[in-house]
Amino acid sequence: MNVNYINPFLQGTKEVFDTMVQLPIVMNKPYLRRNAELKYDVSVAIGISGAVTGAAIMSFPLDVAVASGLAQAVFKSFDQDCIDALGEIANMIAGSAKARLPGGQNKLSLPNVVLGQHRVALSSGVPIIVIPCEVKLPGDRKTSAGFIVEIAFKEAAANQPPAEVQTPVIAAVAKAR
Repeated sequence: MNVNYINPFLQGTKEVFDTMVQLPIVMNKPYLRRNAELKYDVSVAIGISGAVTGAAIMSFPLDVAVASGLAQAVFKSFDQDCIDALGEIANMIAGSAKARLPGGQNKLSLPNVVLGQHRVALSSGVPIIVIPCEVKLPGDRKTSAGFIVEIAFKEAAANQPPAEVQTPVIAAVAKAR
């Protein structure tokens, strides 16, 4: 995958956490995801189309403290306000990255937030870059929270009109018996 499609998400994530979330963030070295069976508790998926077609996904542990810290609000449970806050953070990151993606003319889908054990299913043959992130939560500066940003894109063919933007598919994981 072209770094010109990765760097906007690195920059967008840093910008949103510096200016909007106002928490120090550490972005660890991005890597190519080889295992398609990673399971998550909470994911926010946003489809992107235009010069590139694909998705950006943020995945978190199901932890009210993490959501509260990221949203700079106090949540007593993982309710609709909590879900909306995580969706908005992902939307701001994708919007910031969209402005930096080469080729312009890119469109974003609405954020799709999924709770409960699930896996993210993306188009086969498209490389998935994982950006592991950590933030120091407010209050107890020794407590940090980890989450990941995944990006998976392919460039649109030069002679092909841009594809319609689609929300990525997120599949529920069956509970073990």
